[in-house]
Formats: sequence, structure tokens, C-alpha cells
Amino acid sequence: MAADEWRAFLLEGTRTGKLATVRADGTPHVTPVWFVLDGEGRIAFNTGEDTLKARNLRRSGRASLCVDEERPPYAFVRVDGPVAIEDDPGRMLEIATRIGGRYMGADRAEEFGRRNAVEGELLVRITPERVVAVAGVSD
Repeated sequence: MAADEWRAFLLEGTRTGKLATVRADGTPHVTPVWFVLDGEGRIAFNTGEDTLKARNLRRSGRASLCVDEERPPYAFVRVDGPVAIEDDPGRMLEIATRIGGRYMGADRAEEFGRRNAVEGELLVRITPERVVAVAGVSD
């Protein structure tokens, strides 16, 4: 897939991302996340500052996110790259609201944005450094 194709794939519907991080002991940790793309093409999501994924992201500074289509043609996109982490509720509000709108609907976007743009939450952005995008296999 070309860059515009894999970005469109990531944003289609309400597909969740499977975020991969590395624990302190070197073992993998994978968890689903709701996400959007920010205005600079980075993957953006929220997480609590006390979560295992937040600790892993702070320690390693890197992550991998895989988004797949769970029915034929079974396409997927994996993005690997460095992460930037912010804890400013004001900066989180826009992204958290967009995420809420995507996954919960426009009528609940503001509710979820305000719930997730608070002290104790983090805004995480992955800058795509390496992208593997497979369009899938048709019958």
C-alpha cells in the first residue's frame, strides 16, 4: 500500500490498534488501543500514566501498532516508531475528543474527550518510522 492507502486503512471504521511494547524484563506486552492520526500523520492515543503500557513506553521510547482487517482479504498495517508522551490536559482534549467521536459516535465525542483529557492521563504519539502495509489476499 502507498502511504495514503495505509493511512486511510488505519482510519477506516472503528478498527482497534494492537499496541506492542516491551516490559522491563524484555518480554512483550500487547494491548488494544483506540487511536486517531494527528495532523502530522502520527498515531495518537490516550492511556493512564500508571498503566503498564505507559511505563513501557516511557522506558523504551518506542512502540509498534498493528491494525488488521479481521475478514477477507485480511489486510493489515503495522507501524513502528518512536513515541512522544505529553501530560497536558489541554493538548489531550482535541485528540481524546476525536477518539471518542470515532469509537463512540459524534454524540458522545465531547463526553469521552473530557473524561480522557484529565490529570493522570497521557497523550501518546507514535511517529511512523517503519511501516509494513499488506493489502491482503483476494479470493
